[in-house]
Amino acid sequence: MSLRHTLLAVLAALLWGFTFVAIKLGLGEFPPLLFAALRFVVVAFPAVLFVPRTGVAWRWIIAVGLAMGTFQYGLLYVGMENGMPASLSSLVIQSQAMFTLLFSTWVLLDVPRRQQWLGVGLALAGMGAIACDRSGHASTVGLLLVMGAAISWAVGNICIKLAQVSNGFRLFVWMAVIPPLPLLGLSAQFESGQWAALRSLTPLGIGTILYTGLISSLLCFGFWAYLVQHYSPNRVAPFSLLVPIFGMAFAVLLLGDSLSPFEIMGSLLVFGGLCCTLLTPHHPAPPLLPPSD
Repeated sequence: MSLRHTLLAVLAALLWGFTFVAIKLGLGEFPPLLFAALRFVVVAFPAVLFVPRTGVAWRWIIAVGLAMGTFQYGLLYVGMENGMPASLSSLVIQSQAMFTLLFSTWVLLDVPRRQQWLGVGLALAGMGAIACDRSGHASTVGLLLVMGAAISWAVGNICIKLAQVSNGFRLFVWMAVIPPLPLLGLSAQFESGQWAALRSLTPLGIGTILYTGLISSLLCFGFWAYLVQHYSPNRVAPFSLLVPIFGMAFAVLLLGDSLSPFEIMGSLLVFGGLCCTLLTPHHPAPPLLPPSD
């Protein structure tokens, strides 16, 4: 990759890493499901007025929108609201690469290489270590919810592969019209304080919505799609490993997150597993959707 494109990939990873700080700050302003719905409203409108739906079937828009919108972000936001630190969330959500590998083996009959199986084992061991350390804490629920978000992301990846879309950016924009209604419905059912949050909008609240919707979603995914169009996905995908590094660094520096020795050990195992999974030569090309939350 050229230096300019390398720097663009690093910039996208950095901006995605900061997203977890923005989410944590936004959760102080909005109920989590409402916050997730507002993110997708900003992503979808007015982008759908300018991005044609050509070549993207509605059944795949709905399937991807539910998996990678409603469930992925709904579970992620609720998990972080339930005590999951931004630092660990930025890492655990990336285990979608491991779950995608497992689902790809089952659904697509895409047999992983030995190094990839090693990566799955390391990542599972790491998440097990983190879960054991957090057992007995309220944030155990948060950890399970964020793992559920990673699984939902992996299901969405398989749907994208089955859809065989030629333009991932169009799919991303149009799938964003699906999550707001179910997320708002779930928010009305299970949350309170929505109107109070909307009536007392602060610059911080508006900033977190705009950052997660416009910067983290539309702009960064545009960068990523541009790079994948110019290079093999196998050359672009390893840059996603920078996302949890930036995410954990920002969370520690800006939010004061701290990790226990056991959580550090588990995080290193998860990161090692991601490296084995993503850096295996000639592994199947990852989907064209972004590597971050």
